[in-house]
This record gives sequence, structure tokens and C-alpha cells, in this order.
Amino acid sequence: MSQLLRVQNFTVSSDGIAAGENQSFENPFGLDHGEMLAWAGATASWPNRTEPGGSRGLDDYFARDFAHNIGAEIMGRNKFGPQRGPWADHEWLGWWGDEPPFHTPVFVMTHHVRPSFTLGDTTFHFVNSDPETVLEQAREAAQGKDVRLGGGVTTIKEFLDADLVDTMHVAVSPVKYGRGLRLWESPDELRDRFHLDVVPSPSGVTHHVFWRK
Repeated sequence: MSQLLRVQNFTVSSDGIAAGENQSFENPFGLDHGEMLAWAGATASWPNRTEPGGSRGLDDYFARDFAHNIGAEIMGRNKFGPQRGPWADHEWLGWWGDEPPFHTPVFVMTHHVRPSFTLGDTTFHFVNSDPETVLEQAREAAQGKDVRLGGGVTTIKEFLDADLVDTMHVAVSPVKYGRGLRLWESPDELRDRFHLDVVPSPSGVTHHVFWRK
């Protein structure tokens, strides 16, 4: 059985933007992302939920699928933290506290490697390699399960350009930013390589489901 490389629950604005250009410790997304991600945070299956409750239905179906059959994650350095260039120290351990929501090995792509470390049942590895090599490492660590490509925009586009992505779920929020890091001008740009189903949700987001032709 093949191991898929999956983009799961990645959210963009109606103009294709997922993050701003001025990321900081105080503003991880570089823009006001609350409205854009509200669909996921409202679901019963949202990984960061600290209270009982939450919505069921279509949005929850996608939120629930976030970790299904995932054995490893790949992310870019800017998803891991706001630092740029060589590490001043190794005190920064990510945005997620002592129990990151991944529960798998995570491969952080960076030009400035540092030692691996473990928090809870998540181990972060820092790798300076091309997408093909990183995917090979992640698949080995996933032990037969799929690999999730977590983002951000630059990393997803790098793997798309290398033609390595098998499936994608992108939620398009009705919010519009105008400026920022853009996944696409239009999802139709990917129709040459992917089938696409577009499913509107009562929450206002539109779920785009891609799978390789």
C-alpha cells in the first residue's frame, strides 16, 4: 500500500492567502487569522479544543480527518517559529507548548539545522534537504502510514512544484486580505494535475478536495 503525501485542513482566504509577510512572536500568522480559521475552531474535533462541545457535520468531518492514518508531518521553518537565519540558541521549542498536536515525528525544513528534540509524543527533526529527500525520510519514519504536509504556503508550493503531493484538502474562507503569502490565484491552476471537488459548508467556508489524476 502506497504512502500518500497529504495536505490536510489547510486554510486560505477567498483571495488565496494563508499568512502575512510580517510574522512575529506576537502574530504567528502575520495577519489577523481568527476569522479565517473560525470554521475549524468551532468543530468538536478541533485538536486544540479545551472544552467539550463544538459543531458536527461537514466541517467536523474534515477536522476529524486531520490525524487519520498520519505517521509523520513535514513543515517549513516558518510554521515552527518566527526566527530567521542561524539559531541564536535552542530555547525555542515551537508554538505548541509541552504537548504539540502532531503526535508523530515532524520534519522541519530549514537551512539552519539543530538537534532533534521530543515534547510529549512528538519529535522534531530539523533537515536541510530537497523535498524528495525529506519526503523519503518522513515516509520511513511514518512506518507505512501517510505523511501530512503541514505548510506553510512556501513549503506546500515547493512540494507541488516537485509534483510530490498526492491529495489536498484546502478550506477557502470568505475573508479577504488583499496582501500576503498566496497559495494560488485560483484553485483551477491545479486542474492539470488534480481532480477537484468543491463542497460549500453552512459555516461559509468552501472545502476544496484535490486528488492526483
